[in-house]
Amino acid sequence: MVMTPDFKHIDTNGISVRAAIVGAGPLVLLVHGWPESWHAWRHQMGPIAEAGFTACAIDVRGYGGSDKPHPVEAYAMREHIADLVGVIDALSPGEPAILIGHDWGAPMVWYTAALHADHVRAVAGLSVPHVGIIEEEMVRLCDASKAAGTFFYQNYFEPEGVAEAEIEADTRSSLRRIYYAASADGDFSRFMGEHPEDSVMLDTVIDPDPFPAWWSEADIDYMTGEFERSGFRGPLNRYRNVRSDRDWLAGQGDLTVRQPALYLIGDADGVRFFVPDGDVLGHMKPYVPNLHAPDFIPGVGHWTQQEKPELVTPLIVSWLKGL
Repeated sequence: MVMTPDFKHIDTNGISVRAAIVGAGPLVLLVHGWPESWHAWRHQMGPIAEAGFTACAIDVRGYGGSDKPHPVEAYAMREHIADLVGVIDALSPGEPAILIGHDWGAPMVWYTAALHADHVRAVAGLSVPHVGIIEEEMVRLCDASKAAGTFFYQNYFEPEGVAEAEIEADTRSSLRRIYYAASADGDFSRFMGEHPEDSVMLDTVIDPDPFPAWWSEADIDYMTGEFERSGFRGPLNRYRNVRSDRDWLAGQGDLTVRQPALYLIGDADGVRFFVPDGDVLGHMKPYVPNLHAPDFIPGVGHWTQQEKPELVTPLIVSWLKGL
């Protein structure tokens, strides 16, 4: 059954966050990554609600209907964590929530679970693992690419205005290229390592015709409209905080996630190789002792819950029911 969400704005941490909400019951807070929106969870919200939960998918600050502060530092990880804590307090006062995040949303929920354990009953991360401080691995990749003189998308994002100008010149085509390249149908290596350091990112990525069916024309229309209104500065500012986030997180003490935890990643997700030797689960276990992690999901690239919801959604719902 398709459920139409109710939208509300939640005041938290000095900003307003747009939330799409369906269902009733314990709160499941869904946090998207780059470049997405609440819409990334469209396939999961109804089934989660039908399982007896309140499914709430937010637009992260800088996206969609949420506020978009201008300063780079407004997108520091500590601000995103504070946003999530405020949403939980508003929608589930006095009761911990279940957090599920994808891409950048995954570190947001992992760190919230570690640093605000009283607010988090259980946590799930899609694509990006919890290995203590994932930003340490990102900085390692950035520095290695610079030393080798090769292209890495996170280095390309660092100067303000450069990536914004390229992506916003044709938002629809840019989104199609980004989504395709990072999917199981594309080639994630186009974003890292294959090209000279001074390459322009999207010149190396095709705009497929037709686009694979998992991202429909209606989906593309919706996301294009969202980013044409919001722009990409806020979303890109998340990457511009990686080094300062690493330093801040290093001072936060124990980052172990002790709650029940789920981790899902596709077998074609390039994020697997963000950790040394690609041993994602081996690097996670010391930091997530109560981890449930099925085998790599076949035929799934970076857009975990969007590419094959028929495989991913039942895994999420089954885990939720077992808590």
